[in-house]
Amino acid sequence: MRITGISTHVVGTPWRNLTYVQVHTDEGITGVGETRMLGHTDALLGYLKEAEANHILGSDPFAVEDLVRRMKYGDYGRAGEIVMSGIAVVEMACWDIKGKALGVPVWQLLGGKVTDKVKAYANGWYTTERTPEAYHKAARAVMERGYRALKIDPFGTGHFELDHQETLYAVSLIEAVRDAIGPEAELMLEMHGRFSPATAVRLAHELAPFRPAWLEEPVPPENLKALEKVAAKVDMPVATGERIHDRIEFRELFESQAADIIQPDVGHIGGIWETRKLAATAETHYTLVAPHNVGGPVLTAASLQVGFTTPNFKILEHFNDFADAEIKKVVKGAPVVDPEDGCFHLSDAPGLGVELDVDAAAEFPQQQARFDLWAEGWEQRKPKGTGQ
Repeated sequence: MRITGISTHVVGTPWRNLTYVQVHTDEGITGVGETRMLGHTDALLGYLKEAEANHILGSDPFAVEDLVRRMKYGDYGRAGEIVMSGIAVVEMACWDIKGKALGVPVWQLLGGKVTDKVKAYANGWYTTERTPEAYHKAARAVMERGYRALKIDPFGTGHFELDHQETLYAVSLIEAVRDAIGPEAELMLEMHGRFSPATAVRLAHELAPFRPAWLEEPVPPENLKALEKVAAKVDMPVATGERIHDRIEFRELFESQAADIIQPDVGHIGGIWETRKLAATAETHYTLVAPHNVGGPVLTAASLQVGFTTPNFKILEHFNDFADAEIKKVVKGAPVVDPEDGCFHLSDAPGLGVELDVDAAAEFPQQQARFDLWAEGWEQRKPKGTGQ
């Protein structure tokens, strides 16, 4: 079997463009991959056009390791977010092809299942007025859908510092959310790399009574010493890693022991097998894995293949029941959260278990998607100028 070409399809919303890549073969089997780029979608498409000619055409889709190695190192330049994301979408499509050809789900090819279900946590649910009352109502709606966990960044446009008034307001939002979801649900606290170490530590202490399940990206991701400073002074798990795009670059993070939970994005770190390798390394450091997942159904399905086969897998992020949920229709067989237990359940469907509906995808053309975490009202995911 050989790869005869790739086709790209961008599904657009005002705040995110989702790039789907189909890998076609001479035996008529097609696989699909997906990633979400922040402001770099056209750059990704440009890279894939060159990579198709230089590396992908004529390759054996079963030889995933070889294709990834050639794409990563064959151009000599150091691979960053765009290259690793391009590798990821092609890589997961190859796993999809392999599973379909053999008639087995991808998780079976990764060593088999270690669990029948993966817990989900909701994100994108607080696209509402930024008040305690509105957040209480929105959080209740999440629980009513069966979720047992959710994540929130309550800090507005905070950057390095957060003044006393804004701190009190953020606390009031988290108090309302905890009241809405009850004591048993998990509440993940997201900081989006906003703060200085001192501010992050102060806010963590202010919010500790509401028992956050983790403190995510408390400081910008470039400085591990700053993260170590926070980790040493807070009494809750620290999570980070979505903006690291090469598993080799996690080495220093593991050595620092500053993170209790790592959050690689399967769509940015080279795909399914690269994430599984990283998870195995994390296991040797007694570190949990909770992938970043702001993509659509294909990226969710790919992340679940890792989840079903990984002993130290904690939970999976899920946007697609809340923020622009209508994009779920671009994929047939989209993973769903079971309202009975708030989990994704194991599927025996071959490959990734999903199929891209190209006609449905065409209903969501690429947009000038914008997501600015420093802009007022960012949490509503309605960028200025969209008319929405």
